Amino acid sequence: YIYYFSSKENKETFMKNPIKYIRQPKPKPAVPVKIAIVGPPKSGKTTVAKKFASVYGLLRLSMGDAIRLVLNNQPESELAYMLKWHLHKGLIIPDELAVQALDVALMNHVCNTTGVVIDGYPVTKKQVNLLESARIIPVKIFELELDAKEVFRRALLDKESTNRLPYPEHDSSQILAIKNSCYKQHIDAIRTYYKKEHQNWCVIDAFQSKWWIWNKVLQEVQVVVKEIQIYLERIREGKAASIADLCITPEELQYRLGEFGQYCPVSLAEKGELVDCSVTSSLQFAAEFRGHYYKMASQEKLDKFLSRPEVYVPPLAPHPLPPPDMLPKKLTAAEVKALFPTSAEMQGYCPVTYLDGKQRYEALVPGNIEYAAKYQEKVYTFESEEKLLKFMRLPGKYWNLKLPHKLPPIKEPILLTALPLAGYLEQAIATSLIKALSEVGCLKPKFPFLSVKATALLFVACHLK
Repeated sequence: YIYYFSSKENKETFMKNPIKYIRQPKPKPAVPVKIAIVGPPKSGKTTVAKKFASVYGLLRLSMGDAIRLVLNNQPESELAYMLKWHLHKGLIIPDELAVQALDVALMNHVCNTTGVVIDGYPVTKKQVNLLESARIIPVKIFELELDAKEVFRRALLDKESTNRLPYPEHDSSQILAIKNSCYKQHIDAIRTYYKKEHQNWCVIDAFQSKWWIWNKVLQEVQVVVKEIQIYLERIREGKAASIADLCITPEELQYRLGEFGQYCPVSLAEKGELVDCSVTSSLQFAAEFRGHYYKMASQEKLDKFLSRPEVYVPPLAPHPLPPPDMLPKKLTAAEVKALFPTSAEMQGYCPVTYLDGKQRYEALVPGNIEYAAKYQEKVYTFESEEKLLKFMRLPGKYWNLKLPHKLPPIKEPILLTALPLAGYLEQAIATSLIKALSEVGCLKPKFPFLSVKATALLFVACHLK
C-alpha cells in the first residue's frame, strides 16, 4: 500500500513504527451536514457560509447558485427550460421552480459526502412549506439577529470600502430598508414553525464579531453532528439512542411512540409514578429503542434508559401503563363547571394535603377549582399546582380517601351590613379611625374659641369625611 502524509515529520514518525499506525481502527464514516443560515441584509450570512465551505469543504448554496447550477449542468432538462423562460421574460423565478432547482443541486456528490450550507433561504412561509414538501429539512437553521440601525451602518461602511465591485450593486438605503422590512415581516412565522415542528432553530447575535459568530455556529454544528453520529452508531448496534437533534416532527413522534405514550418509563418502573412528559414539546430527554420513541422526565432518567433500555420496556418492565380510562386527567376551571351537577370528591378538600398531613383535622384544606383533575370518573380539587402534580404522579395513593366525621365549619361570606354595629364599625372604619386618631396625635390642633377636646373631635370628623 502507499500512504500519504500531511508533513515530513509525520512521514518520518510513520517510518519508525508503521505497524502502530496501520493497526488503528478505521475512521468513522462522516455524517453529511445540512445547515441553513438566514438573517437580515448585512448580517454576515454569506461570510459564515463561505468560511464553512472553505474550512470544512461543505458546498455553499444560495438560491442563485442552485439555479445557475441547473442552467449550467443540465441545460437540456425541462426544469432548465422553464427557468430560462422566466428569466428571458425578465420575471422572478417562482418559489416552486427555485425549490426544484435546490433539490437538484442537493444531489451534488459534495452535499452527500461532506454537506451543504444553504445561504439566506427560506425567507417566507411559502418557501418553508415547499421545502417541507420536498423533504429538505436542515439539521440546524441559524438566524443571525441584527437591528435595522446596525444594518444601515454596515451598508455605509461597505459603500466607503475600496474593494467594491466594478458594477453598481442594489445597496441603496431604500432597497436595504425594503429588504429588511420584508425579512422582519416573515421571520416570526418561520421561526415559530421550525421551533414547533423540528426544534432546529438557533438564534445568534450578529452584532458580535465575525470570529465570535463563526465559533458559536461551529460549536452548535459540532454538537448536532456528534449527536447524529452517536445515534447512527447506537441504532446500528441495537442500543437505545437519544433523538434530541434529529428534527423529528410532533406527528412522527406521535406515530412512533412506544407502549408508554408520553409517560416516563423510568419513573414508572422505579417508583410507580406516572410522569407525563407531554407538557413540554422538547425532545431533549427522548430516546429511540427498537423502532419506538420514549420520553423521559430528566437527563438522569434518560441516562438510565440509554444504559439499560430493555429493563424499562416490556416484557421486563415491572409496571405496565394503565389503560387510558385509568389515567388521571387535568381539568380547567371551565371543564369543572361544565361537569355540573358532578361535585368534587371529599367535599372539595385537597386529598394530597390531607394524606400528607397524616389525615389530621388541621390538614383539611379546601381545594381550588383552578387545580382540578379527573380520575376514575371522579373529580378532585387541590390546594396548589404542586399538590395537583403530586396527585397526577401517584393517583392510586390519594384517590380513595374517607373524610373524618368532624369537619371544619363552612366559611360562607357574610355581608358587611349584616354584622352587628360594633362588628360593622370594626370591619368598615377601624383603619380610617386609627389613621384619624394618629393624625390628631401628631398635629395636636387647637381651633380658636374651642376646647382641645372639641377641636380634636372636629378634626377627626373632617378627617373621616
